[in-house]
Amino acid sequence: MKSGLSTTFSFTVTFSGYKFSGVMVATPSPVVDLGGRRYDVTSRALVMGVLNRTPDSFFDKGATWAWDAFWARAEQIVEEGADILDVGAVKAGPGPEVSESEELDRLIPAVQGLRARFDVPVSADTWRASVAAEAFRAGAVVGNDISGFADPKYLEVAASAGAGVVATHIRLAPRVPDPEPVYDDLVGEVCAFLAERGRWALAAGIPPERVLIDAGLDLGKTAAQSLELLRASATLAGLGYPLLLSASHKRFLGDTLGLEIDERRDATTAAHALGITLGCRVVRAHDVRGTCRVRDMLAAIMEAR
Repeated sequence: MKSGLSTTFSFTVTFSGYKFSGVMVATPSPVVDLGGRRYDVTSRALVMGVLNRTPDSFFDKGATWAWDAFWARAEQIVEEGADILDVGAVKAGPGPEVSESEELDRLIPAVQGLRARFDVPVSADTWRASVAAEAFRAGAVVGNDISGFADPKYLEVAASAGAGVVATHIRLAPRVPDPEPVYDDLVGEVCAFLAERGRWALAAGIPPERVLIDAGLDLGKTAAQSLELLRASATLAGLGYPLLLSASHKRFLGDTLGLEIDERRDATTAAHALGITLGCRVVRAHDVRGTCRVRDMLAAIMEAR
């Protein structure tokens, strides 16, 4: 698709008993700026490859905890086409306490090594402002904060470093179980939360092209609520910030289809395809090669004349 043009697509998709219908209007989306690199995401979403520096991640169960395995995995997803490398050192769910010093010991060498080895922007997955500050000094250009900026210094730190941020909706807090979340108006409340966090980031001096928003699927949501938010991606994208989709292998996919974690690849692909179609412009993924293929096929369709 050429800049300044728009195309409208009507669609109906049925997936596991859920029907998704709507109209997609493909128009120039906000540019995404990653450390001064500007990406036109009008029709081509960015793929954020997941890297874990944890011994207990929900997906790989510590498969990349050893440094040799971590670097090999990083090289693999770079070769597969990752546009961003997202590295985290504390898992989002409940688990043993990880102190600030331990998180720093895990995360900072990873960021430094990724920047030294690869010419790919690095995102630091942390909700601590102090850890984010060190990650930015080490070369990270995005702070991926699933707490919704609960640390009051987070945005100040990011703005001072010239870094971008991801504002994620969460009902309680990272690592806090939330098995029975209740909302009066799920989509409305999530939109209000993310719009407010976006305003906070702008007020801190972070430009809009460096402010990403994430609905926080599974974070204080039931499977049905996560499905509803995924279906409402176009509404969330309408807030005006690049929308990040983090659905890869998540619990709501397994609960919907009765799948174990290592069986959720096809369900993840379906979620990614729908999300991109509805306006998600950054997709956080474990299967980078497969997600890039989905992204590229959808981009080719959107750009076809």
